[in-house]
Amino acid sequence: MVATPAHLRSAAVALGNDEVLRIRNDFPILQQRVNGKELVYLDSGATSQNPLSVLEAEQEFYEQRNSAVHRGAHHLAVEATEAFEDARETVAAFVGAEPDELIWTSNATEGLNLLTYSFLNASLPGAGAEAARFALAPGDELVVTEMEHHANLIPWQELAVRTGAVLKFIPVDDAGALDLEAAAAIIGPRTRVLAFTHASNVLGTINPVAALVGLARSAGALVVLDACQSVPHLPLDVKALGVDFAVFSGHKMLAPTGIGALYGRSELLNSLPPFLTGGSMITTVTMERAGFLPSPQRFEAGTQRISQAVALAAAVNYLSETGMDRIHAWEAELGQRLVQGLSAIPGIRVLGPAAGQERIGLAAFDVAGVHAHDVGQFLDSRGIAVRVGHHCAQPLHRRLGLTATTRASTYLYNTTDDVDAFLNAVADVRAYFHA
Repeated sequence: MVATPAHLRSAAVALGNDEVLRIRNDFPILQQRVNGKELVYLDSGATSQNPLSVLEAEQEFYEQRNSAVHRGAHHLAVEATEAFEDARETVAAFVGAEPDELIWTSNATEGLNLLTYSFLNASLPGAGAEAARFALAPGDELVVTEMEHHANLIPWQELAVRTGAVLKFIPVDDAGALDLEAAAAIIGPRTRVLAFTHASNVLGTINPVAALVGLARSAGALVVLDACQSVPHLPLDVKALGVDFAVFSGHKMLAPTGIGALYGRSELLNSLPPFLTGGSMITTVTMERAGFLPSPQRFEAGTQRISQAVALAAAVNYLSETGMDRIHAWEAELGQRLVQGLSAIPGIRVLGPAAGQERIGLAAFDVAGVHAHDVGQFLDSRGIAVRVGHHCAQPLHRRLGLTATTRASTYLYNTTDDVDAFLNAVADVRAYFHA
């Protein structure tokens, strides 16, 4: 096993190969063969797999208590509502939030669009005094980073266009690290929002949240955290981090697709105008006006993602029982194994922190003379699933002089053998393509 540098070792006891092999038995999809080879799934950064307990939780909901929530007095409706709100409590506690601070969304992308459209609504005439704190005017500034996923870039671009605000970005250096000196110069009196990723889906970098939050606070700006690559992999407490809003997606943390969450501080959510309106989010309605419920129902119009929320709670329970500190420690080892192994292969350029520096358990890389899509197809012929393309981060790739990369991303069900099989296959790529 590749040694993890001492300064990166967690106080927690990491998972080990024997335990991971037992964990794999909980994931039916991992038992199959692809192209005659045992499946090596290294694409959890895009979508993770589901353990039996999650699959069974969603099935059991449909078999035993399927009904609309918050709307009926009959037995099934009461049980469905209890399951739905119990799921909210479970997931909120997992990230250190209160239940009324967690809004169900379809995914993190919807959560970020919910925020930006609610900010836009706050900027419209008649939004009310409470919403004024979110209203944007020409010349106000929104700040993101050059490493953002498109989901945490384009909604802010659109908000700037619609309000006259100015979108700025914190640049990255040649190694892909945020330029904190530039950040201190960019974040200033006109900054209204700072939105950034906790962990980069391309670089594997874990950004310095405390430093960035400190800069935002000194400017009186709100902080929005994209936690898609951190909530599934790191112990995380949104209150301790000091952020105002955060988003994450269930399908990256053992849950089904179609469920995610937006965290927001209660006092902010209850002042923010809603984005979607309709049933289930109102107090009284006349033909002229409507009153809105407090958070979270304020932002949950219409029929909700009930079974998916129940399944997400089951996924959270699975992760909690395994131990997020242990998962993080194991993935830190796998991440180091990835970057050390890739760096030793001629013609490979690894993005993000160098070997020995902190990263989450993923690595994106470029193979000299071979397009990323060809690399991905070659690896698939060996039964190895990876991600190829720009990973919804075109500006970052452009900054680093690339159009596409190949990305391997690990999770709690990956072994060192998975990583070694991947490294052995990558070592054969350039010869296969006569690069």
